[in-house]
Parts: sequence; C-alpha cells; structure tokens
Amino acid sequence: MQTTKLSGQPVICQLLSFVPKGLVGEAAAKFGSDRYYKTMTCYRQLVFMLYGVISKSPSLNGLCKSLLFLDGKLGHLGITELPAPSTLSDANRNRDSAVFEHLYYLLLEHYKGELKGGFPCLPINGEAPCDTVSRFDATTFTLFTDIFKGAGRLPLEGRKKGGVKAQALLPYDGLVPEHIVLGPAAKNDKDYLGQLTVQKGHLYVFDKGYINYEVYRQWTLDGVYFVTRLSDNASYRVVSEAPVDHLDIANGLGVLRDQVIELKVNHSKTDIKLRLVTYRDPVSGKVLKFLTNHLGYKATTISLIYKNRWAIEPFFKQIKQNFQLDCFFSDGQQGILTQIWMALIANLIFTVIFQRIKQNERFLTMVTMARCNLGSFVCFMTILKPGKLSAVDRDNGIVQLQLFEKLKGGVLGNMGESP
Repeated sequence: MQTTKLSGQPVICQLLSFVPKGLVGEAAAKFGSDRYYKTMTCYRQLVFMLYGVISKSPSLNGLCKSLLFLDGKLGHLGITELPAPSTLSDANRNRDSAVFEHLYYLLLEHYKGELKGGFPCLPINGEAPCDTVSRFDATTFTLFTDIFKGAGRLPLEGRKKGGVKAQALLPYDGLVPEHIVLGPAAKNDKDYLGQLTVQKGHLYVFDKGYINYEVYRQWTLDGVYFVTRLSDNASYRVVSEAPVDHLDIANGLGVLRDQVIELKVNHSKTDIKLRLVTYRDPVSGKVLKFLTNHLGYKATTISLIYKNRWAIEPFFKQIKQNFQLDCFFSDGQQGILTQIWMALIANLIFTVIFQRIKQNERFLTMVTMARCNLGSFVCFMTILKPGKLSAVDRDNGIVQLQLFEKLKGGVLGNMGESP
C-alpha cells in the first residue's frame, strides 16, 4: 500500500527549508564572510553545524563521520561534497560568529508573525497585558578551556574552567529570545542591563543581580517600566504607604505592604523614588520585596509578574536539553559562539514547527524524532501534524512479522517441513 508520508528530501533538508537562503546570503554579504572561502561558505557551515547541534554529535570528528551517512542526500541544498574535519574546524575558528548572530535576528524578524503570541497568555491578574511584559535572565555554558573567563573563585588546584554567559530577553508568552548577549561568565550581570534596547511602555522583569540604579532612573524618565527584587543592603526612606488587604496582613500571607520609597544612591545628587511591594509567599513563607517604577498596577499584580519570571527557566532547560551545548566542536572563541548561535537558530526553527503543528507533540519529543531520523525521507511535518490516523497509519499488516511471509510463519514454523 502506498503512503503519503514520503518526502523528496531527508529530514535535515526539511528543517533547513525554514532558513531562506536569501537571508543567509544577506548576512554573509553584510560581514563579507564568504570572501576568503572557496568551499566552506556560510550556508554550508550552517548546514553542517546545525546537523551537529541537532544530532548532538560528541565531537567535530564524530560530526564529520556522521555526515557520511548523508552522502548524496544534500543535493537539494547544492551540497555534493562533504567536509573534511580540518576544513570545518578552520571555518569555526576563523569565521566571525557575528554573521550567524545576524542571521538569528533576520530569522526572528522573518517569523515574528508566527512566534508572537505563540503561547497563549491571559493578562496577568487581569490587568497586565502579556505582550508588553518581557523577562530577562542569564545562564552559563561551562567550557573546559579558559577562552572565556570563568566566574567565581579559583578552585583548590588553581585552575578555573571557562564559561560563556548568555543573557536572554524573552517575551512573556514565548520561548524564543528577542535579544541575546553572549560574553564571559565572569562579567557582572548589571553591566548587561544598559545594553538592552528597551521600548517605551513595556515592562521588564529581572532578578536583583541586575541592580543598576542609574538605569532605573533613566528608564523611569523614559517611561520604561521594570519589576525586580530589592537588594538586601539597599538604603531607603519610606515616603508614603498605600492600604492593603487586612486579611493578608492578619494571616501573614500575600501582600503585606505597598509603599513608595526613596532610594539612597551613592555618588548621586538625587535619590530615586520607586514603589516597594512586600509579599509573603503562601507556599514557602518567605518574605520578598519587589521594586518597581510602575504605580498603576495592583500590588498583587506586581507580585505575580515577578513570580512568573521563573517561567524563563524552561527556555534554558529546553535549549540545553535538546541541542549540543555540553561538548563544543571548537576550542576557539568564534567556534564556541558559533555553536551557541546554531543552537539558538535550531530552537527557533523547531519552535516555528511547534506552532505550525499546533503543539500536538511535546517539544522534546519533536526534537528527538528529528534527531533520530535526520537522514530519513519521511515527511516530518506530516508525521507531526495533529489529527486521527489515516487508513494507511492503521494498517496493522505493516509489521515485522511480514518479513517471514514467504516462509509461511517464519523459520521456526517450518522446521518440521521438508525443503
């Protein structure tokens, strides 16, 4: 019986069809990235490295050996020759990773209609629209080289592993970063706050590791809002206090105080007036102090906005769990950054697919299915799409026992018969 699930391209080519060649050419032209390369163009490096991060190849040599199984299958992409490990290694080490960073943002713009609002989200506490709230946090990718300076004190043996810190800005209703900054793990988080390109009227949520009072003051003047935690050693004076729910105070749970305070900032001529919401978590019993410059939302809304900031952690887990970021194919700075951008591009591609199949499969399941069948000619989207099984899918005749049909029941079933 015929099946409609076959495709003229292997799964890896189907995934790469989500990256328009024109965008790759635009990024390469901007940085002149193909100027000194005869065979290992930006597009070819993209193809091979995406294969590596999706298949979770353990090494560059293992990646190039695995590519041999695709020999003759990449003709649709214009690739008829597979790379030697040294050729791909040189491209990773010498080509500026900025070209793939730019490609990521081009893809983000290309698919913004599908990515925006991909994860339905009601207004927080009925008043804070999700499309005006963004989350900001960082994660670290540990390295076994000191290419990037590691964070923390030196261990006893006197050697410290390197690390890359990724600062990610995510919309409240999605798991594809709107802005990414990659740098040494040892760099202070608060330095990244001033690098954000912010929008007037938007609200940004981040933890107290990003404390930067000068940025707070400028954002307040520009009409940009934020919610964060108050530093433990902050010095302030209470200016005014708003009434809160008496039941919360009596029970010692929920919002305990809603105050306007004046922060005392060292080396500054003027202090900053901000809002301080004191909240006791009903689950853990911890008292948390939230700092914001938004005076319009209810105190409970401010608390819930910060509480839901932790939803950024699934993104970090998702990208580390599904793509190769445990082992790096290069020990050079540009190669390491390139691999991280490849993982981010792969995450974007699979998120678009996730949206198109209307989240019919778990993200992890979807990526695993692709990883195990990168050389298969089965139509990936058809396999994933929602809906009932067709008659072909329900055909129980396609089972392994049919291999023995000509033997009338298998080898063991014919032992007593004469040949």
